[in-house]
Amino acid sequence: MSVRPTLAQTGCLAPRESDALAVTEARARILEHLAPVAGTLRLSVRQALGRALARDVICPVNVPAHTNSAMDGYAVRSEDLPAGAPATLRVIGTAYAGHPFADPVQGGECVRIMTGAALPAGTDTVVMQEQAVAEADGRVRLEGSHRRGQNVRRAGEDLAAGRPALRAGQRLMPAHLGLLASLGVAEATVHRPPTVAFFSTGDELRSIGEPLGDGQIYDSNRYTLYGMLTRLGVDVMDMGVVRDRPQALREAFTDAAAHADALITTGGVSVGESDFVRQILDELGRVQFWKIAMKPGRPFAFGRLGDCAFFGLPGNPVAAMVTFYQFVQPALIHMAGDSDPLPVTVQVPCAERLTKKPGRTEFRRGILEAGPGGALTVRSSGQQGSGILSSMSRANCFLVLPAESETFAAGSPVEVQPFEGLV
Repeated sequence: MSVRPTLAQTGCLAPRESDALAVTEARARILEHLAPVAGTLRLSVRQALGRALARDVICPVNVPAHTNSAMDGYAVRSEDLPAGAPATLRVIGTAYAGHPFADPVQGGECVRIMTGAALPAGTDTVVMQEQAVAEADGRVRLEGSHRRGQNVRRAGEDLAAGRPALRAGQRLMPAHLGLLASLGVAEATVHRPPTVAFFSTGDELRSIGEPLGDGQIYDSNRYTLYGMLTRLGVDVMDMGVVRDRPQALREAFTDAAAHADALITTGGVSVGESDFVRQILDELGRVQFWKIAMKPGRPFAFGRLGDCAFFGLPGNPVAAMVTFYQFVQPALIHMAGDSDPLPVTVQVPCAERLTKKPGRTEFRRGILEAGPGGALTVRSSGQQGSGILSSMSRANCFLVLPAESETFAAGSPVEVQPFEGLV
């Protein structure tokens, strides 16, 4: 895998905003530098939920397995149905799902048939029961106009034996499990989940249960990261809080690189005297870039520690979550073998006027909701400071405001990323 020069070689530490990458470019570069993790698992259909297929699933049988009726009615020979005129046929039996009618059907005959039952030999059309009138002598009068092959599901119409039913890279969702079960497939070969290590940096941080001293705060980032990572289905490795000491960071980086496919840190990627993360990473690995033209989340580092991908998130809680969703999550989904890792966005009218300065893409916390008439609108969830988690906890989406934009009038469309679509 090719890598770019180190920070020192590229001069990426220069403070010019022109050095900052656009969000889309940064995301593309990350995906370009990563590949699905090595190794596969053979799992039962139920255990494979949420995993990405490592191989195509080939249909062992036709679906449907036999030509059958799409509804209750009468199986007939199309040549016995005169165009635009009723037809009276003799009913010679009944076909049920799982209990086919065994004898062939001759001219002037028909078979009562139930939904899902195999079409009897000699028939090619089903007339729905609403267009049939039973007569006392064992005959039925079929009314209305009909066409050959109506109300019939052909064998292999949905999936043909020998053809791919699901492609490698497909993340298995509930409908896919049902599809596999319909083929009689009991197991699937999937990519193994990436192992993701993470820790927070900062002498001011304390974990839940520890007393707070002057100037100290509780570490929230590890808990939001745990939640976001767990929902992705990756193997989680929480390394706790690592103090702002070069040797402590070196040891943590080395440990993570030896045991994980990816490492996520929060804090320590800004320009400050005690921000050692980028310095140590430059010693032990490679940095592709560290500054993004976005708000919040401008200081964001991406690089490698040997075979371990590195993501350095800002320390501010909301900025950490924004950069995770925009960059880390697509990367991990890609590493898990999913062929479609990018977040879903929709255009929705904004319920309020929005303003911003041009130059950076802004991700604002929003509330996507349906109005009285059912139409979707979006509004701000509250204060937008990068350390304000309360407005993040109320939000269910991001409003994505393009870098070049300045003003959005109330009622104008804005790009929205629903949180549920980010998973």
